[in-house]
Amino acid sequence: MYVGDILNEIRWDKKLKPEEYMIVYFDRIAEKTIEVPFLAMGREGNFFTIEVNGRKMSVPLHRIRQIKRNGKIVWER
Repeated sequence: MYVGDILNEIRWDKKLKPEEYMIVYFDRIAEKTIEVPFLAMGREGNFFTIEVNGRKMSVPLHRIRQIKRNGKIVWER
Protein backbone atom coordinates (compact mmCIF):
# COMPACT_ATOMS: atom_id res chain seq x y z
CA MET A 1 0.00 0.00 0.00
CA TYR A 2 1.26 3.51 -0.88
CA VAL A 3 2.28 5.56 2.15
CA GLY A 4 0.17 8.52 0.98
CA ASP A 5 -2.95 6.35 1.10
CA ILE A 6 -2.17 5.31 4.66
CA LEU A 7 -1.62 8.92 5.75
CA ASN A 8 -4.96 9.88 4.19
CA GLU A 9 -6.69 7.01 5.97
CA ILE A 10 -5.25 8.08 9.33
CA ARG A 11 -6.36 11.66 8.70
CA TRP A 12 -9.89 10.99 7.40
CA ASP A 13 -11.09 7.67 8.86
CA LYS A 14 -13.23 8.60 11.88
CA LYS A 15 -12.56 5.18 13.47
CA LEU A 16 -8.83 5.95 13.75
CA LYS A 17 -7.23 8.29 16.29
CA PRO A 18 -4.44 10.33 14.64
CA GLU A 19 -2.92 11.15 18.04
CA GLU A 20 -1.93 7.46 18.36
CA TYR A 21 0.37 7.60 15.31
CA MET A 22 4.03 8.49 14.83
CA ILE A 23 5.81 8.97 11.51
CA VAL A 24 9.43 7.83 11.18
CA TYR A 25 11.36 9.37 8.30
CA PHE A 26 14.97 9.48 7.14
CA ASP A 27 16.65 12.86 7.46
CA ARG A 28 19.39 13.10 4.83
CA ILE A 29 21.17 15.99 6.50
CA ALA A 30 21.32 14.38 9.95
CA GLU A 31 21.77 10.93 8.32
CA LYS A 32 19.39 9.30 10.79
CA THR A 33 15.74 8.46 11.22
CA ILE A 34 13.53 10.93 13.08
CA GLU A 35 10.17 10.22 14.70
CA VAL A 36 7.44 12.88 14.70
CA PRO A 37 3.82 12.77 15.89
CA PHE A 38 1.31 12.47 13.07
CA LEU A 39 -0.55 15.51 14.38
CA ALA A 40 2.62 17.64 14.09
CA MET A 41 2.80 17.17 10.34
CA GLY A 42 0.98 18.75 7.44
CA ARG A 43 0.63 17.48 3.90
CA GLU A 44 1.33 19.16 0.57
CA GLY A 45 1.11 16.85 -2.43
CA ASN A 46 3.95 14.31 -2.33
CA PHE A 47 5.52 15.98 0.69
CA PHE A 48 4.75 16.21 4.38
CA THR A 49 5.60 19.34 6.32
CA ILE A 50 6.87 19.79 9.85
CA GLU A 51 8.13 22.74 11.83
CA VAL A 52 11.70 22.48 13.09
CA ASN A 53 13.20 25.28 15.17
CA GLY A 54 10.56 27.70 13.91
CA ARG A 55 11.13 26.82 10.23
CA LYS A 56 8.71 24.92 8.03
CA MET A 57 10.38 21.92 6.41
CA SER A 58 9.05 19.85 3.51
CA VAL A 59 10.02 16.17 3.40
CA PRO A 60 9.23 13.87 0.45
CA LEU A 61 6.85 11.04 1.30
CA HIS A 62 9.36 8.50 -0.03
CA ARG A 63 11.58 9.26 2.97
CA ILE A 64 8.99 7.86 5.38
CA ARG A 65 10.38 4.56 6.69
CA GLN A 66 7.74 3.54 9.24
CA ILE A 67 4.36 4.43 10.64
CA LYS A 68 3.77 3.45 14.26
CA ARG A 69 0.58 3.24 16.26
CA ASN A 70 0.98 3.25 20.03
CA GLY A 71 4.65 2.29 19.60
CA LYS A 72 4.02 -0.67 17.27
CA ILE A 73 4.99 -0.62 13.60
CA VAL A 74 1.89 -0.77 11.39
CA TRP A 75 3.65 0.04 8.09
CA GLU A 76 7.27 -0.21 7.05
CA ARG A 77 9.13 0.46 3.83
